[in-house]
Amino acid sequence: AGIRLPGDIDYSGTSFESVPNGFGALTTISGAGIAQIVAFVGFLELAVMKDITGGEFVGDFRNDFIDYGWDSFDAETQLSKRAIELNQGRAAMMGILGL
Repeated sequence: AGIRLPGDIDYSGTSFESVPNGFGALTTISGAGIAQIVAFVGFLELAVMKDITGGEFVGDFRNDFIDYGWDSFDAETQLSKRAIELNQGRAAMMGILGL
């Protein structure tokens, strides 16, 4: 089930379609491949996804780059939108716990 990329995942000829879902993939992908994924995630955490400018509030990762009109809202609307986003995150966490 799901969409798989065409082609091979490594030079030995293992295709994306032959890799199982979930934890079964850990036994199929080589240790070097797992290390490459972990290194990439570590790079994202340490270099890309960090709060550079301090932001207006906790969790503000815009870093003076992406705005999408946030600064055009008044303080009450911003507070409301942050509360809505926080509640949606909580609902998502409860939903995943139900799985």
